Amino acid sequence: MLHGIEHVFIEQSLVAAFALVGGLMLLSNFAAKHLTNGRVHGSAIAIVLGLALAYFGGLYTGGKKGVADIPALAGIGLMGGAMLRDFAIVATAFEVDVAEAKRAGLVGVLALALGTLLPFLVGVATAIAFGYHDAVSITTIGAGAITYIVGPVTGAAIGADSTVMALSIATGVTKAVMVMVGTPLVAKLIGLDNPRSAMAYGGLMGTVSGVAGGLAATDPRLVPYGALTATFHTGIGCLVGPSIFFLTVRALVG
Repeated sequence: MLHGIEHVFIEQSLVAAFALVGGLMLLSNFAAKHLTNGRVHGSAIAIVLGLALAYFGGLYTGGKKGVADIPALAGIGLMGGAMLRDFAIVATAFEVDVAEAKRAGLVGVLALALGTLLPFLVGVATAIAFGYHDAVSITTIGAGAITYIVGPVTGAAIGADSTVMALSIATGVTKAVMVMVGTPLVAKLIGLDNPRSAMAYGGLMGTVSGVAGGLAATDPRLVPYGALTATFHTGIGCLVGPSIFFLTVRALVG
């Protein structure tokens, strides 16, 4: 029987991946509702559980793709790849009301600029504090603080090694979880209750997964607006990370 189930999982790997992630989300939402009284969104718990599974999957297989190195769970690698990720981001953005989006105006643009520069500076300071002094490593880790997508994109473009790129991803994931967990806690304090503020918030925070999860726990109607500017934030980071930011850091540190 177990052999038959494994065969089905291997033959229908993507379907199995959706089923596994769906089960993980059900468990996470149950834990969020009954263990945290809704204060922590289920998506945040799911991310932590996913990271734990990836870690133990890597230990079990000795591979580099977490649970995707297990043949029966190989579909996780496809489901978690760039194609479906970008499709989900674009699909979310289609829920935006254009008239509401235009109201963000200059505030949204300023939020994007600050949300790209400030996390990069924090990431740079962190990299230097932990002993990195070359421009490539500093820029890559700094870019990871923008988002966990910008970090590896920047690192690959400027020739960072895999260890540094892994650190940049870890930096971005940590930021995403912090934003996801913290958003519902500060929403009332910062007036995060309308599309305009959601767009400004998405631009400042920059992490699509963190902003979307945090706003879902705050008010699901705000998710498309925050995700829209957060998506632009990722694109801007991928453009300026390996170009303007890298050239500036190299000019400063040699």
